[in-house]
Amino acid sequence: MGIFSFLKKQDKESLNKGLEKTKESVFSKITRAIAGKSTIDDDVLDNLEQVLVEADVGVDTTLKIIDRIQARVTRDKYIGTSELKRILREEIAELLKENENGNETNGFDFPKGDKPYVILVVGVNGVGKTTTIGKLAYNFKQAGKKVVLGAADTFRAAAIDQLKIWAERTQTDIVCQDMGSDPASVAFDTLKSAIAKQADVVIIDTAGRLHNKVGLMNELGKIRKVLQKLMPEAPQEVLLVLDASTGQNAIEQAKQFTAATDVNALALTKLDGTAKGGVVIGISDMFKIPVKYIGLGEKAEDLQVFNRQAFVETLFENSDKL
Repeated sequence: MGIFSFLKKQDKESLNKGLEKTKESVFSKITRAIAGKSTIDDDVLDNLEQVLVEADVGVDTTLKIIDRIQARVTRDKYIGTSELKRILREEIAELLKENENGNETNGFDFPKGDKPYVILVVGVNGVGKTTTIGKLAYNFKQAGKKVVLGAADTFRAAAIDQLKIWAERTQTDIVCQDMGSDPASVAFDTLKSAIAKQADVVIIDTAGRLHNKVGLMNELGKIRKVLQKLMPEAPQEVLLVLDASTGQNAIEQAKQFTAATDVNALALTKLDGTAKGGVVIGISDMFKIPVKYIGLGEKAEDLQVFNRQAFVETLFENSDKL
């Protein structure tokens, strides 16, 4: 049984295609970094450090990986550069494993508990937040779940309209009010409707402005408070959507939102359009919040549940040929 035995063929192909730019960029640079070298010395490690930073793994996480490789070189006395990719692969896999929370799934599912499972989606405009919500709705419905959407980003008519289009496309119930309405009121009505309809999943969109920290805390806090009037444990998931192609900007956004609210899951979009796929590793390590979903293309099926084993396996697959 291979590492991909649990993945559908189309998911494996989507993952491989989505990481293609990162693979080509990172491993071609590593190949150049070790050219003419037979052992892993300080020059090789310095070059590797630069490659990882340029892939937006992040400085702190990069240094952690370099330290681990250096420790192995010291322990094992002699390690050739031909083994570097294997060691790098093992250390990245171990780093991602350390940052798991034990709730990984192989499909669009959620922990057992009282229904509905409420997902509050946060993130700035332009990262693919509303599109991610639509893709989530599609995939949950494909998994046999009854879904209700809430259009609580009432500051932009376009956000409401876009979510309506996704609701129609996926034949999903949606609760919305006029532009300028109180977001907390929309969230309350959404959950109330979902409970009455015995829905399995509620997905609530929120405003995508980068507020100041106090404003963001107040708004999201109000939404959480009204949801808990109907369901004390809601929202079970606060999902922060980040655009992987923005690299360090995604990390800065993660800092802002994690400081303002209790984010407990991440979705990284647009991995297929960037060579900065290393940001998945850096964000997971920096914030100790599990990456739950990754976006690998335009189609609804291109939103995948993140699996660290499949991610690392794909990232390093055929790396010796690059």
